Amino acid sequence: MSRIPEDTISRGLPGETVQPAPRTRREARERYRGSERRQARGLPSTSTGARSLRQAAKPGASLGAGYLGLGAAVLTGIEAVAGIVFFLIRWDDFTNPWLPAAAWALYLVAAVGVGLSLLSYGERLTGLAFGLICVVLACVVTLDFVGIWPEHDLSHTASASVAAGFALLPVATLRPAREVAAAIAVLGVAFIGMAIASTPITSDTMPGLVSVLSLVVVPPSIAIFVVQRFRQLVQRELDRVLVQSNVQAPQFAVGMLASDELARLDLAAEKLLDAVANGNDPLPLSDASASVAASLATELRLHLIEGRRETWLYHAITESDNLGRSVSVADPQSLAGHLSPAQRDGLLQALWQMVGVGNDARTTTAGSPVVSVTLGPVGSDGHPVTDETMDVPIVFESRGVPRRRLGPTAWSALQRIGPYTDTVRDGVLHVVAHCVVDRHPSM
Repeated sequence: MSRIPEDTISRGLPGETVQPAPRTRREARERYRGSERRQARGLPSTSTGARSLRQAAKPGASLGAGYLGLGAAVLTGIEAVAGIVFFLIRWDDFTNPWLPAAAWALYLVAAVGVGLSLLSYGERLTGLAFGLICVVLACVVTLDFVGIWPEHDLSHTASASVAAGFALLPVATLRPAREVAAAIAVLGVAFIGMAIASTPITSDTMPGLVSVLSLVVVPPSIAIFVVQRFRQLVQRELDRVLVQSNVQAPQFAVGMLASDELARLDLAAEKLLDAVANGNDPLPLSDASASVAASLATELRLHLIEGRRETWLYHAITESDNLGRSVSVADPQSLAGHLSPAQRDGLLQALWQMVGVGNDARTTTAGSPVVSVTLGPVGSDGHPVTDETMDVPIVFESRGVPRRRLGPTAWSALQRIGPYTDTVRDGVLHVVAHCVVDRHPSM
């Protein structure tokens, strides 16, 4: 009597509590950070892998965002110099210039301290350090507001408090967007309250107040937007590079997640053998340990079988954060493995173009695929088919992707697959490409 194979990864050894295996690369990356991932892989705390994981889990600039932070720091420095010059020129106009001067002194000391910290410990900013920076900036704004209160003219006297808004520009590359946005919102509310309380609101003062408020709020808000878009762009390009590696992959292969599963299976087997060798689980094995051993053998056999069924296209789609959410593939005969590298590249390029246009359109239902790809069944349809070649029709169905939005790159990619025809029915773009491939691919 056959039984359902047990999940060794989710069970582990008797008495252990192990989480289920991740189903996607995103879930695996989020779950196994820091010590939790080290424990799952069994890495010693002093190993190279453990050090790499600890470094990757540390907060800070990533994926080249540090270069954006350097540019933002330069802009912040230029604004600070201009603000100091503005303050010194109007020194005699202040009733009590020493409080704004103290605000500037505190601002400069904090800037030097943050700069030295980044040079010493790298491009990372902990939550505690960010909180301390916010407290210092709050003191700077308070000192500046108290110093310029007697003038009753916020737009023409604020200097150090305006620089506090620019100080959030480089911070936007080091901390999550929601934290920086909260700091911007608090600073904007403080300026609005100060404007209402200290400056008469008239048609003459309103333009200046709006300008100062915009100068405080808009630059860091733009910095958040630019950093977020930059990170999305880099993540997408990294994802494309990862997917593109499947172009030269064998016809059938195991993916990255399967390799991770095999690593955990190896760890589970080592634990079981170590328990037997140390006498913790003497022979004959207990029922629980025998069940774990049987599960290990079953899952290893399943991985061997899956390695002969899952094509490069399956791994390219399922292991991609972008394509995995937007593309569904139907390839029951595993025909994708017969495509040549040039045809694979054209297929992936076409999918990336359709997915990009579909995500920008934002007209599809949340959770539904943007593009559906169906390979087969094998037929002739007027195309040359011999003992060595066969015609593989590839059908693309793009929902929410207007035909006019697809540029020349998409059509050029489809042309690399083979001759194609396209139609639009009920708002769905149908593209049928006929791909002539070898019956016995060398890859």
